[in-house]
Amino acid sequence: MSLVANLYRRFAYLVHELMKFGSVGAIAFAITIGLSNVLHSDSGLGMGPLSSNAIATVIATTFAYVANRFWTFRHRDRTGLGREYVLFFALNGVGLVITQLFIGFTHYVLELTGAIPYNAALIIGTGVATLFRFWSYKKWVFLPITSPQVDPASGLPEAGEEIPAPGHQPVNGHTLQPLGHPIDARQAEDLAESTQSH
Repeated sequence: MSLVANLYRRFAYLVHELMKFGSVGAIAFAITIGLSNVLHSDSGLGMGPLSSNAIATVIATTFAYVANRFWTFRHRDRTGLGREYVLFFALNGVGLVITQLFIGFTHYVLELTGAIPYNAALIIGTGVATLFRFWSYKKWVFLPITSPQVDPASGLPEAGEEIPAPGHQPVNGHTLQPLGHPIDARQAEDLAESTQSH
């Protein structure tokens, strides 16, 4: 078996996630580029370079969240749409700042104006921000199924708690429910009786 085929087998899930993430990112990028150019250009609304990119990014981010939640990372744990949405937008805010730094540096420091420098800075900044987004979404937003419980107050995983993987080990002949899913009263009585009899 070739080295490439062997590597693909080992990292197939990551390759599939990257392909889906890239597809969503390409559409979101097209929305960002198209809308920011319409808002920024002299023939459009003539808005400033930073404000036009900010508005376009918010609209593209909304699309990206929905597409990533229900397509790219649909196999990952669902820890609440509210929590995911807030974290997704917060991390996209960091991505926006990264892109804005490239645009601002090009426009205000290098004093390169016009469509070509603007779009070059937008493309490079978006590329760097995309790498950050992919890493941060997997780490904090779309968590693996076996991730720790999420603290409702902070929206962050609770320290020291783990959700048992599917097929968890039985205790005294009884399979325990995953954390966060309480057992019913009858299961609790059976478990208590079984524990006392051993």
